[in-house]
Amino acid sequence: MTHLVAFDAVSAESDITVGVDIGTSSVKAVAADGDGRVVARSRVPHPFAVPAPLRFEHGAGRAWSDGPRAALASLGRIDPRGVSTSAMVPSLCAVDADGVPCSPGLLYGDERGYTGSSGNPSESGELEQFLRWTAGEFPDASGYWPAQAVANHAIAGEGVISTTTAATAVPVFDWVGWDAGRLAEVGARSEQMPRVAPSGSAAGEVTGYRNCVLEPGTIDAIGEQLVAGADDVGDVLVICGTTLIVWCVVPQPVELEGYYCVPHTAPGGKFLLGGPSNAGGLFLDWVDRLLEDSTPVLGSVARALDPSNVPVWVPYPRGERVPLADPTRRAQLIDLDLTHDAAAIRRAAYESAGFVARRMIDASPVRARRVVATGGGVRDSEWMSALAGATGIEVHVAAVPEGAALGAAFLARVAAGLEESMGDASRWARTAQIVDPDPRWAAAASERYSRFLEVAR
Repeated sequence: MTHLVAFDAVSAESDITVGVDIGTSSVKAVAADGDGRVVARSRVPHPFAVPAPLRFEHGAGRAWSDGPRAALASLGRIDPRGVSTSAMVPSLCAVDADGVPCSPGLLYGDERGYTGSSGNPSESGELEQFLRWTAGEFPDASGYWPAQAVANHAIAGEGVISTTTAATAVPVFDWVGWDAGRLAEVGARSEQMPRVAPSGSAAGEVTGYRNCVLEPGTIDAIGEQLVAGADDVGDVLVICGTTLIVWCVVPQPVELEGYYCVPHTAPGGKFLLGGPSNAGGLFLDWVDRLLEDSTPVLGSVARALDPSNVPVWVPYPRGERVPLADPTRRAQLIDLDLTHDAAAIRRAAYESAGFVARRMIDASPVRARRVVATGGGVRDSEWMSALAGATGIEVHVAAVPEGAALGAAFLARVAAGLEESMGDASRWARTAQIVDPDPRWAAAASERYSRFLEVAR
């Protein structure tokens, strides 16, 4: 297993906290000081499995238990005051009496959780369906836990989750506790579910560190938004991870079919309109793999990309979430001709991810003033360029790509008593660069965007 790690010297008196984020393809951990300066970071990769077109899962033992423990240990010489985990939602696996996963780790969008609902995770009932399948296949399991609970058990000895994570289990979680009646309907019992502790509280002690509290964890997208600084009406937060997530900041709730509208974590009573799409890193990496062994068309010569000569992707190799809520959609590459090479096809993929973001931006009643991009994809200059070109909006690139882990580290500060409110996390927001739309690409992309809307619906 490869561990990538970098760290600076940290004094024993520092107020370091750690965030550990379980992603689709790796676990990332960051240690940050009180000013949000990252003093150590690590990454532990893990595989994901697609055993059938509509299935999506992890080896939960490796990804949710071993990975967080290794990522934390790989941070090196630190003395943290608190640790918090984040992960995608929904997720679920069965665990044995020792808290060790004994089933596949089901991930968002897997057919075993499909309900046909277009609502957000706290309304769709997806986790309830995951629980129905897992309890049916593993009826003798000691517990049924999401990724955050497995990780917390691995680093602190207890499968606890936060109220924020538990909210994605509605209706088997009733906002106060586990609903015994609903659990019985799917074959589970309250004692098989993780303990729920308030978000931002000290829910335990992290093994191997002195006076280090465990914050019970959060949702990756919430960790990202806490520290992104996309807090003003007209800001658009675009999380460029394995999943693409777009949040338009609006002043009040908006009811729009197919879209999520959730409260913003920032002070002021604002809301976020948008949601997740499958046109993120999972799609883009798939396109890269398709093009790995590509060879030039016979007789063709290498040429610079022409902004007016790029095909159009329908970026749905595993269906689409917002706003279509249809797992059966499939990818298409259209308007392809013999003048297109691998570079044009790759650019079209990045551009389609930008078109997905633009469609959500256009659906908002508020005019967008800037895009704030975060997530691992911000390291890819071509993705950032295509995002600016496809939307026609300047892109403010976050300085710390591991936004979910950084946001979790701030929550750990709250649990350790170093902060009064998670609403203060925006002071950690930093911009690495601003990418302006290239006029040549923006004009050509606008024409292709109309074509995209015709076919990607």
